[in-house]
Parts: sequence; structure tokens; C-alpha cells
Amino acid sequence: MKAHGRKSLICAVLIAVLYVGCSGGGGGDSTSSGSGSGSGTAGNPPATAAPTVDVVTYHNDIARTGTQLHETKLTPANVNSSTFGKINNLPVDGKVDAEPLYLANVTIAGGTRNVLYVATENDSVYAFDADTGAQLWKVSALSNGETPSDALNCFQISPIIGITSTPVIDRGRGPNGAMYLVAMSKDASGNYHQRIHALDLTTGAELFGGPATISASSPGSGPNSSGSTLTFDPKQYAERQSLLLLNGNVYTGWTSHCDIPPYNGWVISYSADTLQQTGVLNLTPNGAGGAIWMSGAGMASDGQSIYFLDGNGTFDTTLDANGFPVNGNFGNAFIKLGAANPPKVMDYFVMSNTLTESQADEDLGSGGALVLPDLTDASGAVRHLALGAGKDAIIYVVNRDSMGKFNPSANNLFQQISGQLTGPEFGMPAYFNNTVYFGSVGDSIKAFGVSGTGLTATPTSRTPTSFSMPGATPSISANGNANGIVWALENGDIAVLHAYDATNLAVELYNSNQAAGARDQFGAGNKFITPMIANGKVYVGTQNSVAVFGLLGGG
Repeated sequence: MKAHGRKSLICAVLIAVLYVGCSGGGGGDSTSSGSGSGSGTAGNPPATAAPTVDVVTYHNDIARTGTQLHETKLTPANVNSSTFGKINNLPVDGKVDAEPLYLANVTIAGGTRNVLYVATENDSVYAFDADTGAQLWKVSALSNGETPSDALNCFQISPIIGITSTPVIDRGRGPNGAMYLVAMSKDASGNYHQRIHALDLTTGAELFGGPATISASSPGSGPNSSGSTLTFDPKQYAERQSLLLLNGNVYTGWTSHCDIPPYNGWVISYSADTLQQTGVLNLTPNGAGGAIWMSGAGMASDGQSIYFLDGNGTFDTTLDANGFPVNGNFGNAFIKLGAANPPKVMDYFVMSNTLTESQADEDLGSGGALVLPDLTDASGAVRHLALGAGKDAIIYVVNRDSMGKFNPSANNLFQQISGQLTGPEFGMPAYFNNTVYFGSVGDSIKAFGVSGTGLTATPTSRTPTSFSMPGATPSISANGNANGIVWALENGDIAVLHAYDATNLAVELYNSNQAAGARDQFGAGNKFITPMIANGKVYVGTQNSVAVFGLLGGG
């Protein structure tokens, strides 16, 4: 770990598991989850006494497990409509598509407070007192004379595009810690801009000379090239997928607006210390498509490599001697990148019918990747697995050490589960206590057991509720291995927060429509909102606010 002025270089509690989480103090930029919610080889680690809880990145940790393992207040016994419900609603100036983030014990506004950080599509960032709901600061990511981008004739992010992806926080960088985010804007001359910002956690001020304009070029001869060079056009892209902070670099990934050409799949990284560009990778340099969006999920990591699913696009079925696409085009693939800069494809998996899927817009890239903890099979072999699913509703489990590449006759991968997800996956699963939870479109949330041999072939339990478009991305709260609760949001004109017993999804503990008089309702939902849990509260992004749920009466 590099010395970056961290307030604490030693974790208060060292959990000897795959992902080491530091509770309080230093933020960490590599395998630290920031929430103490690492995934152990035998399920999850035991709870520790009175931990400090931070949620600094999408779905709690870089493995994207979605688990908050130090929740001591919320239990299956008290999460019900009699004792639990909506306790606050924090108004903001636009859609909250990014997952809110949370820090405990921040020195801010003349005191030490627990703080909720919220980004909006109006290019605004807020800091709220997470206990009282008081607004501590608000800043704009717009430059003078700018507005958020229009929707560019696309319904996917509408009516404006500002900050869409979930930011990432490092408590150790800068004088008070830093939040990294990407904002899109439009100036008075009609020019579009993409910028990466680093904001001071205490004041919201720009850090490291930022913001930095996002620009890039790459060798390539695709249809949108000029002189064998591809140039990143900020107008053509949106940053939907959540940011990843790994080994001192912030990784961004880019998607199109409604597949409007020309576009490619770009990965562009920046130094967390200077906001200087550190790497550029084009995934379809001699083709088209291959965008990275994952319905808002973020690129995942095991601390050594980066894993993600990219969208429909060119894939070269002719392979070189190493089994890689001969022209370097990786559309519609499960990709592993090395963490060294510039980023490079180290391995991949593509299904045998990838060309047919891309032609039908049945892309893998609608779903997000989940890195599983180390698992031991019956022979004692340690398995390093990751998984994901997309529009074809098939669960793909890959061996991170040998993902399978491409075979036109058969899929060469660790495990494939077909016919168990009712609809396409627009989001990502969660992992808790040797169980993976999927919520595909038009389907119930389904639990699959996990072991060194992979997932169970059929679900072990499922919710009584079915989730319409876009399905659900579950989040989980627990106290170590105990009191597991699966939280999920049902989209609609009246969105619904649901809570289920993690050991048996057939048991619904609570939903926000149960209380009389619409007590707990919070309005219309957003497409890909993911619940965030911290310190006895559940936070839900809405069209114009963050709804806060917790124990009634301040319990």
C-alpha cells in the first residue's frame, strides 16, 4: 500500500479473508472494501465488535458482492411494518441513478458526523448528515455557462444526463479524503463534455487540479476511425457503469446512447493522485460496439485483475495462436483485464453463439460481474471463480485462472446454468454466506448455493414477488453470518422496497406498501436503483430524493 497521507495505515480489525476491509481510518485503494464486508472462503467472516461502517463503492466492495456484514441494528425480527419504515426523505435536484455512498465519523461542518453522499443527473453532489438529514454541502460539477447534457434522442438516460454512475471514495487521499465521479455536460455552443472530478469529502472542493477532461485515442481501423486512429467523442458516450478504484487508478468504462453509431467499448483510467490519464483500451478497435454499461454495475476485481461483461459488438471468430481474436475485437464477452497500465485483455470467455446474440442485441453486457471468494472443492483444489448473466438469461461461471476463450462448437467454461432465470439480467447478483442471489426481469429473486463445484443447478429458495423490468439488483445486510436480510427494489410508478429472509427467500419480512396510508411509499422508481444499507438505515435513490428507511421511533 502506497503512502498517500492516510489517517490510518493499519486496519482496526484485520479479517483474514480474500477481501480485506478497513473499518474507519484509511480508505485503501486496492482490495479494501471500505465497509469491512469482505467475502471469506467459508462463507463470510464473523462479526466484530462495534465496527465503523463505510460504503465507499458500488455494491459495497470491489468484488461487487453487495453485502454489508456489520449491520447490528436491523434483524429479521425487527424489520417489519410495525417497527420499520420510511423515516426521512432527502430532497435533491434530479434523478439519483447512482447508488448513494456512506462514511462514518467524518470531520465536517464543525463536528464529527456520519455522512451520506448523493450524486444526481443534474450534475450536483450533496453531503447530508446521515443521522439528522441536514444538508452539509452541495456542489455543482458544471463549468460556467454549462448545463447537464440533453438525452441525445435516447430514452435510456432521460431527460438529462449528468452524473449517472456511482462514484468511488478514498478516505486517505487529499487532506480530508476524496470522492471520484464522472459528469457529463453541454456548453452554450452545443459542445459536450465528459470530466472526471475528485471532490474533498469535507468541503466538496475540487482536488488535484481537477476536473480533468476525458479524452482518448486508440489505434484502430473501425468504421469510425480516421487515419487508422479512433478518437473518443464525448457526445457519443455515457458513463453508466460504476467507477472502480484499484491500485491507485480510477477505471471508467463507456457505453453508447441507444446503440447510436459510431461507438466502441472504451476503458480509460486515471491516477487517483493527479487525475492524469494512465491508460486507454479500446475493446473493438477494428470493429464496432462492445460498450460497457452493465445496467449500472461496476467493473469487479479480485485485487489483482479486473472483470466485466461488455455489450453486443464485433468479435473475431478467427483466433491467433494464443486463442485471442485476431483483430483484437472483444464484443459481447466476459473480460479479464490486467491491472497494470495501460489496461490489457489477459483472458476472456465468449459463448459459441456470440455472433448470433450480437446481431439480435442479446448482449451479455446488460449484466454485471461478481467475483466469488476462494472456494475449495471436494478434492481440496482451490477454485477462483467469477460469474455473470446477461440478456440470454444464462448464468456463466468462469474460472478466473482460465476463463475458456472461444470455441465455435461448445462453451468452454467452468459452469453454465440455463433455464433457471425466467428473463434477461439487467443488473447483477449479490453474494452472502455461500449463496448467490439473482433477480432477472419478470422473475422472482432466486438463491443458488455456492461451493467449490460451482452453483447449485436449481434455486434453493425464491421470493414470492416477481420483479418487472428491469428486475432487481439485491443488496444484503447481516451481522457476520447472522441476521441476513436480502433487500431489493421493485421499479414502477410506485416503487417498492422489499426485505426477505436471506436463509429462505419465501419469507418476506417487509415491503413499503404494507403500512396503512401510504406511510412508507416514496414515489416512482429509477431503472437501476440499488438499495444501500449502513448503520441501521436503508437508502433508496428516487426521481428527486433519497428515501431513508430505518427503525421507527429511533430504535
